[in-house]
Amino acid sequence: MSNDGVNAGRRRFLVAATSVVGAAGAVGAAVPFVGSWLPSAKAKAAGAPVKVNISKVEAGQQIIAEWRGQPVFIVRRTEEILANLPKIHDRMADPESKASVQPTYVDPVSRSIKPEILVLVGICTHLGCSPSFRPEVAPADLGAEWVGGYFCPCHGSRYDLAGRVYKAQPAPINLPVPPYSYETDDVIIVGVDQEKA
Repeated sequence: MSNDGVNAGRRRFLVAATSVVGAAGAVGAAVPFVGSWLPSAKAKAAGAPVKVNISKVEAGQQIIAEWRGQPVFIVRRTEEILANLPKIHDRMADPESKASVQPTYVDPVSRSIKPEILVLVGICTHLGCSPSFRPEVAPADLGAEWVGGYFCPCHGSRYDLAGRVYKAQPAPINLPVPPYSYETDDVIIVGVDQEKA
């Protein structure tokens, strides 16, 4: 009596079962390995671009986003705010932003791609505090000449609503403008240059 038929069937079964188990093991090993190539949440936070919807930001209001662990101030400026910028030009330490950190594609005076939308890194250039948004005109604590801007509560540095620092302040330069671009009229991508968008 010959066992060739039984052994051949058993052999096919064992080969197939071993192949299935081996394939499952290979997939099981490959998934974490391939997953390790993807950036971690920490790496994404360290430099990944951030999309910000600005459709609900009303004129004169500010929202704060986070990019690279830093606050990013986004302000929808009014016609009045924009009209006040040239009026205080002579009171600014760097009115045309020649020594500032900002992309080349932003206007050096309004410091934005679109005049009505301001995008700034909200870190004081003196010692790294976060300035307060003070859009009101002539408040008692900031004086009659104040036309709105940012006030750093740590050491008193003052910036206008283009992020330009006033003369004789502890802060040496204007607030930085991060790289950013418009995906649509209502969506800004902080961390992606307009020229590369």
